[in-house]
Amino acid sequence: MPRPIDTLPACGRGDAAALVDRAGTLDFDGLERLTGEVAAWLTAQGYPIGARVASWLPKTRLACVLPMAAPRAGLVHVPVNPMLKRAQVAYILADSGAAGLVTQAGRRDTVENGDIPAGCTLFLEEDVSATARTPPSRSAPDTLAAILYTSGSTGRPKGVMLSHANLWLGAVSVAHYLKLTPDDRVLGVLPLSFDYGQNQLFSTWAAGARYAPLDYLTPRDVVKAVERVGATTLAGVPPLWLQLLESQWPDAVASCLKRLTNSGGALTAPLIAGLRATFPRADIYPMYGLTEAFRSTYLAPDLVAAHPESIGRAIPFAEVMIVRPDGTRAAAGEPGELVHAGPLVAQGYWRDAERSAQRFRPAPAWSQSGGMAVWSGDTVVTDADGLLRFVGRDDEMIKSAGNRISPTEIEEAVVAGGETVEAVALGVPDPRLGQAIVVVARGDGTREADLRTRLRRDLPSFQQPSRYEWRVELPRNANGKLDRAAIKAELTT
Repeated sequence: MPRPIDTLPACGRGDAAALVDRAGTLDFDGLERLTGEVAAWLTAQGYPIGARVASWLPKTRLACVLPMAAPRAGLVHVPVNPMLKRAQVAYILADSGAAGLVTQAGRRDTVENGDIPAGCTLFLEEDVSATARTPPSRSAPDTLAAILYTSGSTGRPKGVMLSHANLWLGAVSVAHYLKLTPDDRVLGVLPLSFDYGQNQLFSTWAAGARYAPLDYLTPRDVVKAVERVGATTLAGVPPLWLQLLESQWPDAVASCLKRLTNSGGALTAPLIAGLRATFPRADIYPMYGLTEAFRSTYLAPDLVAAHPESIGRAIPFAEVMIVRPDGTRAAAGEPGELVHAGPLVAQGYWRDAERSAQRFRPAPAWSQSGGMAVWSGDTVVTDADGLLRFVGRDDEMIKSAGNRISPTEIEEAVVAGGETVEAVALGVPDPRLGQAIVVVARGDGTREADLRTRLRRDLPSFQQPSRYEWRVELPRNANGKLDRAAIKAELTT
């Protein structure tokens, strides 16, 4: 039976380190005490049960505790990515109906008239203090605990509603398949507003391990932090891994890491090879997920070398199905939509019944879990061994001369030869083909002729890019992932 998310630290050893940050070391007893005190302060503000409280903070100690303290006070936490600007923050506050916002003076000073909605009180981090302590809650598993807003790369941000059970079971699932132990030290570089980053916090504590939050400016800051805290575990997205591989890693520091986890985009074969060479002692865990169900699949480290293109199998507590357009089960080797059922499925989009109905629909009749499922919109194929391979998103597939082309397949081919390390393939309107393939790649274009020659050998004619656009850097969204929408908008406007 899932317990309330605000009791998560009870899994740890009382006097063992739970949090290591600039303020020092906080053990699990101290984490429980601080959670209770922050919950008591929130209760003292007089908010009704279920009210939304937002935080717009870097990874301070308070930012790490609020995801548990707010639900303990009967409230719903709305973490706002600290990289967002005032207009984006204003949208989230208005859309969530936040009753309060906890932030810092520097961010408060960027706010303009009208950004803070009527009825929303702004507090500074130093305002949060209490001598009382609220005990752990007895919330039902399906009680709403958090609203996490998507990055907004495919339209206006959507608030994904997560229950206590979603958060708790997600933490236990990931801690289990990553084999986290109380001896692990997890370096947190991902935003806590990102489902991947927040789960890393919870799964670390579920395992009784210590979490070291880091707000970094350069990849070198990450290298130094790994050395400083003796990190055993690091999570990232592909653009971050590329930056880290371009950094200098002393052998003794690289050997600290025994576990690398990836989500938010596929690891290419060259990227996997680079990670293996730089971090020879680390197991690599490619993972696939979506905020609406947190995480769906992972690939076990012993399968990565033989199946670098795979996203693996379902994680614990998840039922993952590959479904034909008519709702029946797709056969091995047959593309279909990935559908995720089970207790990790979120409760829908906040105040958005129309978009909820598009993504959250009843599971196929043959589902073991039944109930509401997330229909991902992603096309996936199962191989003969039961492993899944991501093909592409339906709304990103390129339709050229009657062919449906996976941008992922093009991107993997483009980076395979080393002419560039990062690329995005897009379909742009073309009067003859319907859509032409354009590749936006990182670099100066000096090796474009070599790239074209190689792809003429490696890809069929209908998959050949019509042109290349070269950039010094590719844009990223607030979670560090490549911002496909921004790249496409630049090409088509």
